[in-house]
Amino acid sequence: MYFPEIISLVDADSNNLFPGLEIEDVVNEVCFTFFSLTLLFTLNMLVFGYGRTAVPVTWQKLATSFAITWFLSSMLGKSFFHIHRFLDIPAVDAIVHYNLHPFRDFILTCVVTGSCYVIYMNRRNREVQSENQELQAEVLINQYEALKNQLNPHMLFNSLNTLRSLIRETPDKAQDYLQQLSKVLRYTLQENENKSVTLEEEMEFANAFIFMLKMRYEENIIFEISIPGNTGEKRLPPMSVQMLIENSVKHNEISNRHPLTIRIEATGQALTVSNPVQPKRTPYVGTGIGLANLSKRYQLLFKQDIIVNRENNHFSVTIPLI
Repeated sequence: MYFPEIISLVDADSNNLFPGLEIEDVVNEVCFTFFSLTLLFTLNMLVFGYGRTAVPVTWQKLATSFAITWFLSSMLGKSFFHIHRFLDIPAVDAIVHYNLHPFRDFILTCVVTGSCYVIYMNRRNREVQSENQELQAEVLINQYEALKNQLNPHMLFNSLNTLRSLIRETPDKAQDYLQQLSKVLRYTLQENENKSVTLEEEMEFANAFIFMLKMRYEENIIFEISIPGNTGEKRLPPMSVQMLIENSVKHNEISNRHPLTIRIEATGQALTVSNPVQPKRTPYVGTGIGLANLSKRYQLLFKQDIIVNRENNHFSVTIPLI
């Protein structure tokens, strides 16, 4: 804004535009302009609500702000001129300087209203982004809860079918089975609010479920479990291992002729549940909840996916340990 005056201070040949110009004159002008900027900026933020994103800033309000700021800038310039005259404060006193005042007032107004509007839009955009992130988080939570709510009735339905068969065939085993079922259901209720559990907690639950399977299938189902002690604190979605075991049981023949061996093996980064493929004579028609549900839960919680592999009559599912 004071480029011509500064050039006149540096270049003596151009000093005829500002006769008798001293450095104190330019410094006072710059200081007053900075004061005017600060004052006008503060007034705009307070009066027109640029600092409050809840108050909408329309084009009419912006135009009003621009006009009032331009008027106040002109009044401040005239006030400084009278102070300079009456109190003999050093200031630039030249015709060219006075002719440049309207242009400088315009620049001052553009800087003030423009910066206020940019600040308003920046704060508003950040609030919109924050609200969008909160909405996305709520959507993810709702999706996850919907996925979890699919699992409990599904497992309960299968368990009650098994209990009905045991009551009819072996009532003594049915009582023991019912006790283990109560432990399993207690776990599902306790972990209903948790998005993830430790591998140690999950395996305690899985062992109760395995006990129930062994009561039903006796020697026809075999479990080989290899879980290193240093993986106990790794985390995974609740009921993950149980769902993979149940998936193996549903889709494979389990009989005296074809016992089923299910292997559960964990490493530092993943857990794998595998079994030989032993198709049933009557293929199982499921609901399609199991693996798709587990895959979605991993994507929602950890942005990772499970690995499903079937080759050489061997089926395995590998899930990440977090």
